[in-house]
Amino acid sequence: MVERGQAELGGSGIGADDEATPEQVVAWAAREFGTSIAVACSMADAVLPHLVAQAAPWVDVLFLDTGYHFAETYGTRDAVEQTLEVTIVDVKPELSVAEQDAAHGKDLFARDPGLCCAMRKVEPLHRSLQGYEVWVTGVRRDEAPTRANTPLVTWDDKNGLVKINPVAAWSFDDLLGYAARHQVTMNPLLNDGYPSIGCAPCTKRVAPGDDPRSGRWAGLDKTECGLHV
Repeated sequence: MVERGQAELGGSGIGADDEATPEQVVAWAAREFGTSIAVACSMADAVLPHLVAQAAPWVDVLFLDTGYHFAETYGTRDAVEQTLEVTIVDVKPELSVAEQDAAHGKDLFARDPGLCCAMRKVEPLHRSLQGYEVWVTGVRRDEAPTRANTPLVTWDDKNGLVKINPVAAWSFDDLLGYAARHQVTMNPLLNDGYPSIGCAPCTKRVAPGDDPRSGRWAGLDKTECGLHV
């Protein structure tokens, strides 16, 4: 299935002009997998849920509720649920923040961010994805060097299902353009110096012109939460 998808959608290679458009990618996923699709959304914006819902109305949108999000992120989640033809699924860790503090000490994110992400993001998503055949992400190649070779369709060994990245070739401006054309909800933090939005304790404002992801785990030797590596 993945090989067929790569052949049908990949054109002559990653970044080539003849790669499939995001709309073509999600149409392929809806045709091949029907309702067994999950969209992972961090609620930085509603572009991905809106895009997928055009081909798969009432698709499940998985929101990783880590317990550490900005109020604006929760507000975006609520707006998406109210305005789009999607089904929001709140994915929660096994431990509440208070229970994690009791078991591992307060502010684990500051002492061992890798473990914190593993417990509050990676494991909950892995658990939730077991009921689906494919998951859709908003990963873009321009976000970081680690994402520069992201394919449109791939096999996710860690989670055991197909993974598609329909907007991989988009720039941030492409994303903003789609949002403007379709009047899609955007997290207000995007206009307040946060081009990449994660958990509040681990996300800082970014100076104009700096790497958009430089505000994530700033000052730490960490660039990914573990969901896409």
